[in-house]
Amino acid sequence: MAFGRPVAHVRPLKFGPAERRRTVGGLSKRIEDGVPEGHTIHRMARQHRQWLSGQSVSVTSPQGRLASAPELDGRRLVATDAFGKHLFHRYDDHRSVHIHLGLFGKFFVHEGTPPPPRDTVQYRAGAGGRTIDLIGATTCELVTPDEVGAIIGRLGPDPLRRDADPDLAWRALQRRNVGIGRALMDQGVLAGVGNVFRAEVLFVAGMHPETPSREVARPQFDAMWDQLVQWLRWGTRTGRIVTMDPTEVGAATRGRIRDADRTYVYKQETCRRCRSPIRRWDLAGRWAYACESCQVPVPTS
Repeated sequence: MAFGRPVAHVRPLKFGPAERRRTVGGLSKRIEDGVPEGHTIHRMARQHRQWLSGQSVSVTSPQGRLASAPELDGRRLVATDAFGKHLFHRYDDHRSVHIHLGLFGKFFVHEGTPPPPRDTVQYRAGAGGRTIDLIGATTCELVTPDEVGAIIGRLGPDPLRRDADPDLAWRALQRRNVGIGRALMDQGVLAGVGNVFRAEVLFVAGMHPETPSREVARPQFDAMWDQLVQWLRWGTRTGRIVTMDPTEVGAATRGRIRDADRTYVYKQETCRRCRSPIRRWDLAGRWAYACESCQVPVPTS
């Protein structure tokens, strides 16, 4: 029995090609390694809002992860939104389903009458001829408004949100006694930035990942913030991560850049600008990538 069409399928990849594709129902879906970056979650929130918001929703939890599912069944979904890598489905009783996909979370969407759910479905929500199934998420819980506030309160500003305050990220950055590469992956500094955008924005800034956070000048930070906003918004619209300037690869637009050309250093073997070898190393449990010709290492004492 078909399980539906995945709107996000995330699992760790071995080092190798910049990405792999999975074809489902004739549709090619990209699979990035690690936790989905913020643009993916914002894109999901927008899709779920279009499909379900304003309707009375059928809610179940076949796996039992969302034990309070019967309390939501038949209630109206009033909004869906994202903050960094966190997704919220807000219901008319002022409670929200809080979802964090983690490494293995996936959403599947069914059109029309859905098939019987698998036992692994943590959260099924359906209305208006569409049903979404969540499996494998790190977090799937019903939370109160105060709990939503506490979750968001632990996060730094999300560059994709119009209410984001870059000053908060800047002040958090100045309090970190780690390199900028680690700090940018800290969701308490910036919410929604992951490994791909971390590697790419540091390359464009000409900054080595091990540069101490406190040595980053405010104009450098502001330029990185503006670049991340641009990339994340484009990714939300298209569902792709493309950081390469199209003029550098002879493409007419960013959308016409080949997959192999879409990043400067992330999962590349040589720098797309100077052709020097890309260094890859473990930085706090995640692969860091840098061209140490374009991003000069910080001198060690």
